[in-house]
Amino acid sequence: MSTGRIDHLVTSGTFSLDGGTWEVDNNVWIVGDDEEAVVIDAAHDADAIVAALGGRRLLAVVSTHAHDDHVDAAPALAERTGAPILLHPADRELWDRTHPDRAPDGELADGQVLTVAGVELHQIHTPGHSPGGVCLYAPALGTVFTGDTLFQGGPGATGRSFSDFPTIVESIRERLLTLPPATVVRTGHGDSTTVGDEAPHLQEWIDRGH
Repeated sequence: MSTGRIDHLVTSGTFSLDGGTWEVDNNVWIVGDDEEAVVIDAAHDADAIVAALGGRRLLAVVSTHAHDDHVDAAPALAERTGAPILLHPADRELWDRTHPDRAPDGELADGQVLTVAGVELHQIHTPGHSPGGVCLYAPALGTVFTGDTLFQGGPGATGRSFSDFPTIVESIRERLLTLPPATVVRTGHGDSTTVGDEAPHLQEWIDRGH
């Protein structure tokens, strides 16, 4: 029986790509119980994440994608905890721009399952915001962690390098909006939403384009 829960913290820093830098607040999600946990997106502040873990054994640092604001604290967190950093290989070029001297420890792959505290995290490859974007679906918790693929109000940004609007719309249509409507969408930035709340707006996003 699962005893898993979701803990959440917000960290602040910057996002840089294509010659620009922006101030951002990131959601860091921790899935686990009192003994063990997985961190989804080690953003900005390894000390704050370690404090939120509170001595629990960290099984993995999972990166939904390799934009620097989602992985900048990953090596420090891995060093502090001994946990491996996991990333989809299609985002390795982006990763290397931020951490050229520190490779990820393992690969995320579509259909693979990570288990923590009895909770299964199903990996769903959702390219578009970046080539190696991955969402993590936890049926037992009725939630999906979408990184920057799907937000309250629409898809993640696709106006910069390594991104593509038709690809992200297809990822959302085929891989996320097919989940149960009550599934809570826990995003990389900002407020959570549900699959059911976002599904009706798909055609609007397509018509608007990016």
